[in-house]
Amino acid sequence: MSMNTEKQLRGVGVGAGYFSQFHYEAWSRIPQVEIVGICDHELANAESLANQYGVPNTCSQLEQLLDETEPDFLDVITRPDSHAAIVELAASRGINVICQKPLAPTIEEAVQIVECADASGIRLMVHENFRFQPWHREIHRLISDGTIGDQLLTLSCRTRTGDGWQSDAYLARQPYFVEMPRLLIYETGVHFVDTFRYHAGEIEGVFASLRKLNPNIRGEDAGVVLFEFANQAEGIWDASRFHESNCSNPRYTFGEFLFDGSAGSIRLSGDGTIRIQPHGKPEFVHDYQHSDRNFAGDCVYNTQLHFVHGLLEERPFETDGHEYLKTLRVQEAIYESARSRQPVRQLTSGGHNASC
Repeated sequence: MSMNTEKQLRGVGVGAGYFSQFHYEAWSRIPQVEIVGICDHELANAESLANQYGVPNTCSQLEQLLDETEPDFLDVITRPDSHAAIVELAASRGINVICQKPLAPTIEEAVQIVECADASGIRLMVHENFRFQPWHREIHRLISDGTIGDQLLTLSCRTRTGDGWQSDAYLARQPYFVEMPRLLIYETGVHFVDTFRYHAGEIEGVFASLRKLNPNIRGEDAGVVLFEFANQAEGIWDASRFHESNCSNPRYTFGEFLFDGSAGSIRLSGDGTIRIQPHGKPEFVHDYQHSDRNFAGDCVYNTQLHFVHGLLEERPFETDGHEYLKTLRVQEAIYESARSRQPVRQLTSGGHNASC
């Protein structure tokens, strides 16, 4: 169903930090949306973005801005520890929310946020954008169409972002990373947990080893995670923010992927190239559309467009609060496994345990 291209939704952006630039640029290309205000404690940052993208209102006080603009939704682009209060305020006014991840500092607080949204009847979507990268949408379609067989057997990814080896790592872009007690899984790995779930279904068990390689930060920045899926598929994520990729832009696909099916394999390169190798046949390059626009193949735009479709056409969000909580439970199991040095299983039954 096509959407009316007239402005149908009024939005307010909450946050004017580093990553917010990608949000506001993407909103500027969605014709059904008008961003009517930007709120940030640093008013100068909000005013700079407002001038750049033609947003008419700025304010350092969110309640005041909501009174003045009466938006249909909030786009929350702030630190995780601020999300609960913002969602609670939106819920009290019946305003829908799309919220950046991590949703909250702890899973308990994330559950409270989801329950708050449910109780008020507002729509809540987590801005979990990796599954909306064009290569993952295309690979998901190829797997669903049986391109590599009727069963996905294994999926793996090697990630080397190369932004965390310096003594002043993260300070220029996202300085709060330095003090986060959890980093690699909480900030980065959660994307891959969701993406792996998108391709292979629910995760039944994990086994993880996590390390801190940069002595100047608090949290872990490298690790290997093994995944066991409910459908018997297996996965591995081998990641380091401390080491560098040989790709010209390691933050384009955020890794090299391999998908092994019952009748062949799909490979994703760091430049977005998809290669297919059916059993017994030569590998070939698969043609599809992707571009280095905005962030990681324009996935922020695709994520926000999904939110708009969901609101206007009353469709479910792929990454609504309850779906995101499934990802967070896997995240917590990864940390538990790393602490215990044991596999953690029975995640889909709700009674997970560490086992030898």
